[in-house]
Order: sequence, then structure tokens, then C-alpha cells
Amino acid sequence: MAFALTLPDEWASQGWKVKIRDDERNETPHATFLRRRQAWRLSLRTCGFLDVRPDPAEVPRALVSFVWSRRLALCSSWDAMYPENPVSSKDNHP
Repeated sequence: MAFALTLPDEWASQGWKVKIRDDERNETPHATFLRRRQAWRLSLRTCGFLDVRPDPAEVPRALVSFVWSRRLALCSSWDAMYPENPVSSKDNHP
């Protein structure tokens, strides 16, 4: 089951959602920002966006900061959903 991060009304009322979606076990651990029909993937390892389209500059910096401040909950949820591909993995560190 997907995990949805609860957002303040300021962003939720504008249509923003942040989720860890189902069936992404083989991808780099990330949270997905959703608004209308667009999706932006933010790495849970680096806090960098994984794609250049749509333009990551379209995501409010304050929203990214809010989500990153909740990274422990996001990482725990990712690890519970995809234990074979945890956020902190031996493959991710030298």
C-alpha cells in the first residue's frame, strides 16, 4: 500500500501530494511530489530531484524543505515497503 505524507493545508489546498508509490522496489529510493498530472521524484538519499522534466523548479522550495524535514518518516516507510532496497544500503556507501 502506498504511503502518503500529510501536508499542511497551504500545499494540500493547492493540489500538492507527496507519496511513496507502490511497485517501485527496483528504483532509487524516492518520494514523489504530485500535482495535477505531473510528478517529480526526490531522492531520499541525496535530496536531489531524479528527473529534469517536469522542471524541479516548479516545486516550491518551502515544500521541498518541509518534505525533507520529514525524511525519517519517508525513509522508514520506504524501508518497510521495500526492505530489499533500503534507503541506507551497502551499495549506496563507499
